[in-house]
Amino acid sequence: MTAMPLATSVSANASSSENSSSLKIALSSDIDSLNPFLAIFATSTNILRFQYDSLVGYSAKDFSEVPALASEWETSNGGKTWTFTIPDDRKWSDGKRLTAEDAAWTFNAIKKNDELKVAHGSALQNIESVTAPDPTTLVINLASPQAPNPGTVLPIVPKHVWAELDQPAKFNNAKNTVGSGPFVIKEYTKGTGVTMTANTHFYRGAPSIDEVDFVRYKSSDAAVAALRSGEIDFVSDLTPAQYQALKDEDGITVNVGDGTRYTSMSINPGVEDRKGRPMGNGAEVLHDKAVRKAIYMGIDNETLLKKVFNGLGELATGEVPAAYPQYHWDTDPKKLPHAFNPEKANELLDEAGYQMGSNGFRLNKKGEPIELRLLGVSTDPTHQQMANYIKPWLKDIGIKVTVSMNSFAQANTAFVLGEYDLTFNGWGMMPDPDFQMSINQCSSRPNADGSGPTTEAHFCSAEFDKLFKEQHRELNQEKRSQLIIEMQKLIYQAAINDPILYPASLEAYNSDRFAGFVKQPAKTGVITGQSGYWGLYNAEPVGVGDRTGVETGFGNTEWIIAGAVVVALAIGATVLIRRRRATQGERE
Repeated sequence: MTAMPLATSVSANASSSENSSSLKIALSSDIDSLNPFLAIFATSTNILRFQYDSLVGYSAKDFSEVPALASEWETSNGGKTWTFTIPDDRKWSDGKRLTAEDAAWTFNAIKKNDELKVAHGSALQNIESVTAPDPTTLVINLASPQAPNPGTVLPIVPKHVWAELDQPAKFNNAKNTVGSGPFVIKEYTKGTGVTMTANTHFYRGAPSIDEVDFVRYKSSDAAVAALRSGEIDFVSDLTPAQYQALKDEDGITVNVGDGTRYTSMSINPGVEDRKGRPMGNGAEVLHDKAVRKAIYMGIDNETLLKKVFNGLGELATGEVPAAYPQYHWDTDPKKLPHAFNPEKANELLDEAGYQMGSNGFRLNKKGEPIELRLLGVSTDPTHQQMANYIKPWLKDIGIKVTVSMNSFAQANTAFVLGEYDLTFNGWGMMPDPDFQMSINQCSSRPNADGSGPTTEAHFCSAEFDKLFKEQHRELNQEKRSQLIIEMQKLIYQAAINDPILYPASLEAYNSDRFAGFVKQPAKTGVITGQSGYWGLYNAEPVGVGDRTGVETGFGNTEWIIAGAVVVALAIGATVLIRRRRATQGERE
């Protein structure tokens, strides 16, 4: 059945040299890669969203689907064939026409090359073939009907650049790059930052600002000081203390956005690679679920929310934040089976045979004191603050903890290789958690050397894999939502990834210099870290005036209709509002 054609009105507003400006944004986290096939870290993927558009996007208003590189799409063959139309006006930043062949090459490059599966490989498992019969038509054939729109899966790259590379997985994509979004990377220098320039060929209209500079700082405190001095214009990922200090300062405007990510503590259950072989050096005692459950019970998440995050956020249940009620596990976090209860935790450890030693720490089955390593990121002050509470709490149940704070890259490498006992973890996601759930499948475990797919918390369960496949093809929204909630319960019951809270997103900017920032969603959302590029694309120097006609994914009738489009599939007459799946890229 054919989907409703979706309008794509293009802004005529372009940046002028008279009003041009450079927006400087603090960068205090590591960049793992600017190659869109490999990038996982939040910093990297947030930057790449400005450069590479997908076939279908999310509106700034309410996360509803809107046209992007594709102006319209339809389904046929019982929902297994998707056809996307790419208009003639889509261009790359170098002026070359953007066609369906670019999109087909992007999909097929990942399917054919295991080295390119790191960032998005698990999302393509249901795709059988992708072809471009002509420059404006892309056809995706699926093995079976699925709920997520396959047009939202990938950032599309220019074939005329990437197909010429002998080893695309080795390409750093760091200088004079070509993209389809509002800004493209001009230069990246490790230790200094990333400079992006406005794309004058952007199909929605060029931005009002000519340049975005992501400036590297050694710490978030240094970035806040630079904002105060006027050295930079925007700081995101503020700590609660930094937010409180900035919220009443003249010339600085703060924003508190709904938390679309979770913060957790992952427990090493005995990490295995893709072939099921042990890897890493996690403590053997953590193979016992009773010990992992006791650790959950020994940590007071409510106190961490109040004391470390100043109450700016919500207590967590499962992986999907409360900001996405359709898939959120809506239950009282204080009444979860493994909620804070040190008395019960001690009883559980006693029953499991871990006797208390003379020094106040329990003994493992070999008669040795239980001592666990807690790994955190040195550039995130909340990690050390949480560790300061967790260490004495776990001592109360007889577990000794040593704390180690490392660079973002070092902590991530240790996590991937299973070289940890306990580690702070965190992911952000889009409204449809299909991708987030996909990286909990057994097939998402890494290779022995850490290469290959991305995993959320080294989880592997045949029951979970079965539920994932069911939810992926379930077209009844109510049934699919319940399946995803059941999947979150399975992860919780395994006691390997303790969701602590959904932190609020805290940002601040120099409102004497810039205005026009757009939040996503419109009333309670974030400016940076969006599922798109609306926040900075619509920014303008103070005094320029309102950018009438600039697209934000809402604001005219056609776009509102586009965002609410319903695709009726010929499978049991089921009707489903299609939503974009979560991108991975928010790994912490």
